[in-house]
Amino acid sequence: MNAPTPQIPVTVHTFAQRLSSTRRGARLARLLTVERLQAWQVSPAVTERTEQIVAELAANAALHGRVQGRDFQVALTLDTATGTVRVSVTDARGEQLLSLRADFETPVDSESGRGLLLVTALADRWGTEPYPPSGKTVWAEINQHGERPEAVSGQFGSQCL
Repeated sequence: MNAPTPQIPVTVHTFAQRLSSTRRGARLARLLTVERLQAWQVSPAVTERTEQIVAELAANAALHGRVQGRDFQVALTLDTATGTVRVSVTDARGEQLLSLRADFETPVDSESGRGLLLVTALADRWGTEPYPPSGKTVWAEINQHGERPEAVSGQFGSQCL
């Protein structure tokens, strides 16, 4: 007699949307992220962290990654087995990779230039990947089971948006 092997159900939820490379598109990315995470019943604390990360990455894509006539894409993945939310924002400007060190050299009185510092503080892990033929993807992961991101030096790549 053959008995079926019990298996743990693994559920991976995904969402992806192309948006115009404008401030309106960046705002919509943030609003869609919140709506999707609430539908997936992600905790409010993780939803809030993810919302802020998407706001920063989408604003960077609209401001620095913009190519006339090309959109950016926001994608979300929730892996319930690992409890990880992954955000990725893809834009058309692959050559726009700056060192993270440049972000730390932002003048104190500057009104911008600290977005990636926020991503570093809010995400458990993040990085960049080329998106051929000419774009890049900036991704961030948030663990649902941890309330605060771990501060581990050296976990970030030397290049980022």
